[in-house]
Amino acid sequence: MRIVSLLPSATEIVCQLGLGDQLVGVTHECDFPPFVTALPKVTRTLIPHDAPSREIDGLVRERLKTQKALYSLDMPLLKELRPNLMVTQALCDVCAVSEEEVMAAACSLPGQPKVVNLEPMRLSEMYDCIRLVGEAAGVADRASQVIGELQARVDAVANRTTGIGYRPRVVLLEWIDPPFCSGHWSPELIRLAGGVEGIGREGEPSRKISWNEIVACDPEVLVIACCGFNTERTLQDLPILRGYSHFAELSCVRADRVHVVDGNSYFSRPGPRLVDSLEILAHLLHPDVHRLPSGLPGVE
Repeated sequence: MRIVSLLPSATEIVCQLGLGDQLVGVTHECDFPPFVTALPKVTRTLIPHDAPSREIDGLVRERLKTQKALYSLDMPLLKELRPNLMVTQALCDVCAVSEEEVMAAACSLPGQPKVVNLEPMRLSEMYDCIRLVGEAAGVADRASQVIGELQARVDAVANRTTGIGYRPRVVLLEWIDPPFCSGHWSPELIRLAGGVEGIGREGEPSRKISWNEIVACDPEVLVIACCGFNTERTLQDLPILRGYSHFAELSCVRADRVHVVDGNSYFSRPGPRLVDSLEILAHLLHPDVHRLPSGLPGVE
């Protein structure tokens, strides 16, 4: 097949299914596995990632309010690549090319490639996405194998968590300026890892919150996994976090349990590495119970 992925998590799913050699185009944000960075880029963003966090948030909100696209497709390149399968998403207008634009593009391309739309809100729905891509690409058996392997790792974490009595109150932030609580699959990961998400809700979108909500929750553990930011970029915003009122009085700060993780590579991407995210989070919450598997990064 000739596959174009329009989402980093979709690229990771395609490669996990052993179809990396059939990828002919990816997004400008696809960076894993590393070899995909050399593939043709079929998208570009209209939001500068090097801008301050509050400016990025403002630009995103303005474009969504006016229904202007955040990403655009390189149609001449797409026509040259001649894909017969395009993998995209309709979950979040901030994360990728809009579903409407993708469908319009597919209809205009030679042969009208099949479009697979991924919309996971929970961990189990990420498995469904793997299954959908596997079936569309003719590797359904491989998809079942991958899902089984991932579920076994999740079960191992969940089984260890069963014996934990103390489950700390956790807040996972997906953005600092302004604060956004976690949503979708992240509160579920926290529960499986042995914590209790204090603000975000399983299977619901992340949302902008006031700092006062965090102060009122008084998390025992604060995890910062900024969407689209790696650890180094997130650390640049820590002075903003420290500047919020009553920050130093939070239980997590007094206990030195404020942690920065790579949201871009892990928590923000609903692909196979969500299970890596679970293992990282489990080790962060209960290091004596959950050892960090080799090859996974530590946390700040």
